Amino acid sequence: MPSGKAPPLGGVLETSLYVDDLPRARAFYEDVLGLQPMVVDARIAAYPAAPGSVLLLFQRGTTEKPAELPGGIIPPHDGSGHLHYAFAVASDDLQAWEAHLAARGITIESRVDWPHGSRSLYFRDPDGNLVELATPGLWKNY
Repeated sequence: MPSGKAPPLGGVLETSLYVDDLPRARAFYEDVLGLQPMVVDARIAAYPAAPGSVLLLFQRGTTEKPAELPGGIIPPHDGSGHLHYAFAVASDDLQAWEAHLAARGITIESRVDWPHGSRSLYFRDPDGNLVELATPGLWKNY
């Protein structure tokens, strides 16, 4: 049986969402959240979400078979249901985000004041995924 601790992780590099209409999802993530794509094709749009962090949008149904690339094969994957993820935002920017979302007709579904002073805004993307904007203090490591 192996002993010792696992080697350290460097963070979450990629978060994937599976969308029904990639052009519609791209419009939301680019126009509403201001993300600029690094890679786009009929199957995927990849966005830098923060230094060392990438948000991947996959056209639903295009990842259920292996993807053969010159350097190897990406195994099949998929997701379903309304998923949740959070973007980190500065405390001083939360009010500006709320105004920005309102100006674009995005409904804030919930606001939460967390015990250690963090605040979160929750809203939905066009596929019903729950997007959170969270200020520092939410977690012990943030």
